[in-house]
Amino acid sequence: MNHADTTIQAAIDTLKIEARTLEQAAKRIDGRFVQAVKIILGLKGKLIVTGIGKSGLVGAKIAATLASTGTPSFFLHPSEALHGDLGMIGSEDGVLAISYSGESEELSNILPHIRRFEVPLLAMTADFGSTLASYADVLLDISVEREACPLGAAPTSSTTLTMALGDALAVALMKRRDFKEEDFASFHPGGSLGRRLYLKLAEIARTERLPIVNAQTPLKEAIVVMSEGKLGNVLVTEEGRLAAIMSDGDLRRALMKTDFDMERPVIDYATRNPRSLNDLEMLASNALAQMEEAKIQLMPIVNEAGEILGVVHLHDLVSAGIKTGKK
Repeated sequence: MNHADTTIQAAIDTLKIEARTLEQAAKRIDGRFVQAVKIILGLKGKLIVTGIGKSGLVGAKIAATLASTGTPSFFLHPSEALHGDLGMIGSEDGVLAISYSGESEELSNILPHIRRFEVPLLAMTADFGSTLASYADVLLDISVEREACPLGAAPTSSTTLTMALGDALAVALMKRRDFKEEDFASFHPGGSLGRRLYLKLAEIARTERLPIVNAQTPLKEAIVVMSEGKLGNVLVTEEGRLAAIMSDGDLRRALMKTDFDMERPVIDYATRNPRSLNDLEMLASNALAQMEEAKIQLMPIVNEAGEILGVVHLHDLVSAGIKTGKK
């Protein structure tokens, strides 16, 4: 077996071992998990996650996931806790402590102090006879059959399981709280996720100096308005209502006709009854989805009477980082 084959096989073996670890852990989910979720839901304060080393790194990720999905949470480093940060734990908080062995010295040192605060203590550990287990109110099992590491030394399967179990807690809590997209959006106003869930058309649509002409406007004048509007389109109205759109593509096709006449009304060369949006409060991501489906770059926004409120251009949506959320 050459080096490339060995490398590929190592990757495959790692993923299979960790996948089996998760499948085995899924079969162990029981009433203790339900109790843990119930305790967290009942907290009036925050869930403080703590751990050392690799467990600490995973714990920080779990705290971040919880905080972003409706469960107030932050990570507390055990060593810092012994030097003043224990003051971060309030009487209405709870603690989630993570240690595979349950015997991490730094973590064990703060357990009596956490118990002194009389707050709920949840534990993720592989050893239910450990020091950590003896202090915990609820135990969540993170034991693994084997680490993916060929030496059995580096935390691999165990940290994957711990992180996944943290995700399971977050998702279960989201379902119990009926956490919706709009709730998620309120915690993620920035970034592509937040923009997809939060940004409205009203915040991105062009509503001023729109290229609008009457249906009977001569084509040559409509072309000037189109050029000044810098959108590659001109909106055509009849009796104040949107009737058609002439794009630069429509204009190129018109030039190919034998009866082309710059003096004829623009409506003769425009696309009638164009697709439009009717709500400035619509999510920008939903507008993008409709534009992608219709394969068009610009959509007008009209009210119930058909009067033009604004336009949204594909380039504006892309520049704002809007995505539809499609895989």
